[in-house]
Amino acid sequence: MSSWKQFTKNYFSYPEIGLALDLSRMNYPENLFSALETSCAAAFSEMVALEAGAIANADEQRMVGHYWLRNSDLAPSKEIKLQIDQAIQAVIEFAKIARSQFKRAILVGIGGSALGPQFLIDALSDQLFPIEFLDNTDPDGVDRLTAVRLGLLKETLVIVISKSGSTLETRNGQIELAVRFSRSKLNFADHTVAITCAASKLEHQAKAEKWLKILPLWDWVGGRTSIFSPVGLLPAALSGINLQELLAGARLMDQLTRIKEIKKNPAMLLALMWHAAGSGVGLKDMVVLPYKDRLILFSRYLQQLVMESLGKEKNRAGAIVNQGIAVYGNKGSTDQHAYVQQLRDGINNFFVTFIEVLSDSAQTNPQVEVEPGITSGDYLSGFYLGTRQALTENGRASITITVESVSAQTIGALIALYERAVGFYATLVNVNAYHQPGVEAGKKAAAGVIALQREIQQELNNSGQLYTAEELASKLKADTEITFKILEHLAANQHAGVTKRNAQDPLQAKYSISRKRS
Repeated sequence: MSSWKQFTKNYFSYPEIGLALDLSRMNYPENLFSALETSCAAAFSEMVALEAGAIANADEQRMVGHYWLRNSDLAPSKEIKLQIDQAIQAVIEFAKIARSQFKRAILVGIGGSALGPQFLIDALSDQLFPIEFLDNTDPDGVDRLTAVRLGLLKETLVIVISKSGSTLETRNGQIELAVRFSRSKLNFADHTVAITCAASKLEHQAKAEKWLKILPLWDWVGGRTSIFSPVGLLPAALSGINLQELLAGARLMDQLTRIKEIKKNPAMLLALMWHAAGSGVGLKDMVVLPYKDRLILFSRYLQQLVMESLGKEKNRAGAIVNQGIAVYGNKGSTDQHAYVQQLRDGINNFFVTFIEVLSDSAQTNPQVEVEPGITSGDYLSGFYLGTRQALTENGRASITITVESVSAQTIGALIALYERAVGFYATLVNVNAYHQPGVEAGKKAAAGVIALQREIQQELNNSGQLYTAEELASKLKADTEITFKILEHLAANQHAGVTKRNAQDPLQAKYSISRKRS
């Protein structure tokens, strides 16, 4: 079959949303659709049940309702519909007030509470109301914030996002900022809005301290799918992004991806390509290459959406399967000077998803010609086409998603497309896309490390002795490597008063507390 015939057979256009999908370079088996027809039917049925309010997160006995956020008429009860509608209106009204009172914002959150808003703002913001992100428990990250570094806290709004209020990274960032506000003789509560679930620790705190505003979250919204809740909508509204267009784009894509005919459903087509590329067991990584600066954070956003949803040790029957798809990427044509060399000539353990944007600029000004009749945008398009062809020549698979422009509607549609594709793929490989036991395991392990650190500090403080890591671990009946790592960190910082006496063998260094702490 000629290249053009292969292209026309595998080019799927969706003019109602301004998007096209090219699967002609995936080299998937001819019988793929028929072989997985029964599995696709099951995926369609499960999605209908999900949108109707079925329990999808079995670990926590929760519904998963992110599709209702852009179309509240789908909500399984009038109460939930009303909550969604009121939340959107509250976001719009509060954003107007906040923009008149403040000049900038700091968003404190982690995971989906930060990645989604960061992507929206970088892609669509007019930058007239800059928003910075405190998305880690890193003191240096706080000090690097422009508002903190330049003493601009008086004109800064703080957005604290946590469903429960017990997310430690977010709590730590909130405490760090509150101290900075206090040092500047400012009342933190007068600058701060909470986005959280009803009756959470954060809601209780915000009410007790009389924060500016409390906006709702719900237990049926997962962090990685919270972008169309106040988590993403408030930063978007503050940044001047058109919320109605954003939500409309997601709604339009939802309508397309409910179609139960495989070749008319772009999300199912994506899911099937992922299945074919990785033989249904994630054998190949997903490399996301958007050829547009405004989409540079798309791959980072997709990392959490795809990897947290699909990276599962067990399937829904409890069998060990170790499923998942690794996601990484940057942007074109930057990657042509980075890892495209390996993509073309190295190990063939991936498939590429190119994001092609037809419109070169959101500006109406005439484009600059870098050569007679040729613009920078022409070169960017040429680099995309050339890279795609170079990969094809070496047998490297790729998908191309083409959009007309980077707009609020386009971004809403892309997010909705991938949310649905993740859900479909999870059914095809029989894993639960809506829980994250591995994340919870990491949190429990971190809590154990902090508990051991407290024991170490207490022993050093009470004994006044010098210990090697091995000696101290033996005394505390603790893991020696973790003890060593904790001691090294404490000795590198001043707050605990721990000092280190070096030895010829670094692992035989001794540690003590230089001053007794009460």
